[in-house]
Amino acid sequence: MIRTVITPDKNLLSINIPDKYIGKKMEVIAFLVDEPAEDVIYTAKRSKSFSAIKLNTKGFKFNRDEANER
Repeated sequence: MIRTVITPDKNLLSINIPDKYIGKKMEVIAFLVDEPAEDVIYTAKRSKSFSAIKLNTKGFKFNRDEANER
C-alpha cells in the first residue's frame, strides 16, 4: 500500500507506480485531508439481550466426545 499526502499546485497530478503493481487491479482515491466524510454514517451498536432465555445449568457437565459424535 502506498499512501502519500500532497499539496498540488496545478490540476494535473502524476504518480509513479511500483513495478510490483503493474498488471494488477488498483484503486486510486483523492479527497481533502480536512474534508469531513459525508458518506460515513456512524450508528451506535445496540447490545443484544439474552434475558429471555433462562437455563438451569447447575450440575451440567460438558462431554466433548458426546458433542462431537456424528
